[in-house]
Amino acid sequence: MDSSSPGHAAPPSTAPAEAPVRASARFMRAHPAHWIALGFGSGLSPIAPGTAGTLWGWLSFLVLQHWLSSAQIGWLIAGSSLVGWWACTVTARRLNTLDPSNVVWDEIVAFWLVLWLVTPAAGLLGQCCAFALFRLFDAVKRGPVGWADRTFHGFGPRGGFGIMLDDFVAAFCTLLVIAGWRYYFP
Repeated sequence: MDSSSPGHAAPPSTAPAEAPVRASARFMRAHPAHWIALGFGSGLSPIAPGTAGTLWGWLSFLVLQHWLSSAQIGWLIAGSSLVGWWACTVTARRLNTLDPSNVVWDEIVAFWLVLWLVTPAAGLLGQCCAFALFRLFDAVKRGPVGWADRTFHGFGPRGGFGIMLDDFVAAFCTLLVIAGWRYYFP
């Protein structure tokens, strides 16, 4: 959600002084944090940038798993989460928007986490189901995902943390549904 959505406007003390900036290829090239936060361009998709970012995350995971061990992917996810916190914080502030839809690094890393945990047991169909569940939880933002989205809104490190957190909660919800499904329907 962006700051123009009802119920998601910044409190007066954290509202930016400037008007929101539009993400573009030029904006992305202006700072390394922008490259990362905008998912190396996938967040510039004019249609459903969060879905485009998640698809980029899926494709990149499929490539990375050929070169990295499971433990190395785990470390990559941990490091990418910390770098993403910084990149999302910087980029959201420079876009003057609390949670810009073009910032998709949160979707990428959270979906890496889902794939890292389900890929050994799930084939392409399982990955497709994980993708659909993750996008549903992330887009609808009900329950714990909505709580995380509302609780950690703002500019600065808290806002960057919130941008990342709601997607990790969506990943957890996705993994919980998949685990329940596999438990009841082995």
